[in-house]
Amino acid sequence: MKTSLDNSVVTRRNSVLRVINSIKTSDIVRTSKRIKHSYRQIRTEKIFRRTLIFMGVAMVLLVLGIMLTLIVESVPSIKSLGIGYLWGKVWDPVRDIYGAYPFLLGTLLTSFLALAISVPFSFAVAIVLGEYYPKGWLSNLLKNTVELIAAVPSVIYGFWGLAVLVPIVRSFETKVGVQPVGIGIFSASLILSVMIIPYAASLGRAMIQMVPSQLKEAASALGATRWEVIRSVILPYTKSGLFAGILLSLGRALGETMAVTMVIGNTSLIPKNIFSPGNTMASVIANEFTEADHPVYLSALIELGLVLFLVTVVINMIGKRIIKRYTTV
Repeated sequence: MKTSLDNSVVTRRNSVLRVINSIKTSDIVRTSKRIKHSYRQIRTEKIFRRTLIFMGVAMVLLVLGIMLTLIVESVPSIKSLGIGYLWGKVWDPVRDIYGAYPFLLGTLLTSFLALAISVPFSFAVAIVLGEYYPKGWLSNLLKNTVELIAAVPSVIYGFWGLAVLVPIVRSFETKVGVQPVGIGIFSASLILSVMIIPYAASLGRAMIQMVPSQLKEAASALGATRWEVIRSVILPYTKSGLFAGILLSLGRALGETMAVTMVIGNTSLIPKNIFSPGNTMASVIANEFTEADHPVYLSALIELGLVLFLVTVVINMIGKRIIKRYTTV
């Protein structure tokens, strides 16, 4: 009995040793490396996630810091002028009279008129590059040209506007019976419309290229023409991206300074029509910031920047609300 028990113990020990010896050293090393690699991936993922969170929080703090700075620097103007600053129609620093209404009106007129001019061209470019010529030398040429429009400095557009566009607008004003000034809201809107085309066009092209080919092929198989595919399949599928491109273009137009300053006429009067000279909030800040010789004047200019900031925020919120409401299927 004792011998059999001893034999069974020996047999068990031998089987365990046999199993341990059967495991190769290379397998142990490979398993160890795999564990270390998995741990490194988990640690890298945590670092990446924390970095993204930090960058997002930093951007929020940056925007809040800008807004807080504008509010603090605008306090003297707010105390001195009150809420009437927003609808005041006279801007006269000599008599300490400051009204933002002419510049607010000029900003909205130039931006929305430029958007109305540029949207058809932006959509046309997006459809051509995204649907008709997605590849090839012509597509590359058009894409590079559109990207180059966005890369040209705004001062170059201003010089081009003064040398080329203003004489054309002046001759057009003569034909339609308007005082041939050349510079004004209309000229600034034309310059802006050219400058903001790449933003909506590039985003629209990317969205059109993301439309599943099965949807277009199914519509074509049912007998739809190319135009019907674009109208009934591509545009409804990409409408959120197209609206986002329009919103991005509008934000770019609201903040443009140098090109508008050079062709808008720089007058503090309320524009009577789209051909009249005017001013925008950005252009008046650029023109008069270095000339502000007393605190209220400087604070009034900074408050213009605060108004422009708030107008941009409100328009973006309204645009996103529209996108959310009318693009959900």
